[in-house]
Amino acid sequence: MLPMRLFADPVFTVCSILSFIVGFAMLGALTFLPTYLQYVDGDSATVSGVRTLPMVIGLLIASVFSGNVVSKTGTYRIFPIVGALVMALGLYLLSLMGSATSAWLESVYMFVLGAGIGLCMQVLTIAVQNTVAYADLGTATSGVTFFRTLGSSFGTAVFGTIYANTLAPNLRDGVAAAARTGAADPATIAEAAQSPQGVHALPARAAAPVIEAYADTLHTVFLWTVPVALLGFLVALFLKQVELRDSARMGAPDMGEGFAQPAPADSGHVLERSVAGIVRNVGMNTARGIIRDSDTRLDIAGAWAVMQVSLFTRMVGYASLGLIAARRRIPPEVLVPVFDRMVDEGYVTRTGTYFSLTPAGEREAEVIGAAWSAWLGGQIEKDLGRPADEELTAAVDTIAKRLLAEDLEQGLTSETAGASPASR
Repeated sequence: MLPMRLFADPVFTVCSILSFIVGFAMLGALTFLPTYLQYVDGDSATVSGVRTLPMVIGLLIASVFSGNVVSKTGTYRIFPIVGALVMALGLYLLSLMGSATSAWLESVYMFVLGAGIGLCMQVLTIAVQNTVAYADLGTATSGVTFFRTLGSSFGTAVFGTIYANTLAPNLRDGVAAAARTGAADPATIAEAAQSPQGVHALPARAAAPVIEAYADTLHTVFLWTVPVALLGFLVALFLKQVELRDSARMGAPDMGEGFAQPAPADSGHVLERSVAGIVRNVGMNTARGIIRDSDTRLDIAGAWAVMQVSLFTRMVGYASLGLIAARRRIPPEVLVPVFDRMVDEGYVTRTGTYFSLTPAGEREAEVIGAAWSAWLGGQIEKDLGRPADEELTAAVDTIAKRLLAEDLEQGLTSETAGASPASR
């Protein structure tokens, strides 16, 4: 499921280790933030969840910022390095919180932690997608998110152990100190100390030592996450900066992959996205150059008409002037001269309102298609590595089908598409 050859790539190895560490520190700390807010501050379970919003806001802002900077500049290495330091600072600040700390200051500390996490997590997937081979894109992307989830599981377990082992002696001392105040009997205090509501229902003098016991315990948990975050900083120093592929830069502002659970990512989806980005930016001069360098006998207008008939026949089973014109959002009358010329020259035949290619037209379509495929393959090879020709054709066909589906959703039906210009 996870080929060992991927670990020969230093970027994948570093990102996997760093993702594990980030997940370890993040979930290890976040699991106990609501516990702190309930036992120390006396918040309800709902309010304690709402009060972690500053951390989520910090994470969102940092993720959007880092993604856009990476998309525009292609530089990603600095973000995990800075993010690990900011995350370590945020965890250290959390370890300083106590019963006297104001809610606003606690929110600032959580915001700092969220910003550090956001700076780290978003670019790890981008870096991996930028370096592995095309065939390994799905596996590598899922691998990095899997290591983050694995780190989260380990972090929760390890810090849960620290919490349990530290709480027992602290709580025993806290209950004893509360009993000495005489505000309540020891049995009542010991029973009340088992829940946040019980602790804060005690008289203030009796509750204070118990609250302090929980605060000291959670201080220890947060403090132990700081070395883990610093270890992430050391690992991030080994992350290499390489030139980003176009597909990686296009996907940098999107937080979906960076924060999603591991999913069976499809390398074909990445190929489709790369093809779409290339096709979107193809200009007329580029198209003229592809036609000129091919072995076709057609000019660019004739080549376009022949390829439209070939494309729509392959996509929907037939080609009509109405369908082609509607797809291009131009009046059918504009296209009549070039299609009439292709019929006269013997490259296309007309049956009613439908067109089909003659053997000569099929030969030209094959030549033009080969030239287009070679050019497109060369562009993708610069970005993702050379995919198989059938994969490239499938990606182009998928994009074309989606464009046609969008037209159908906007009111273009097969009946109106196949109608003659006069009837329309």
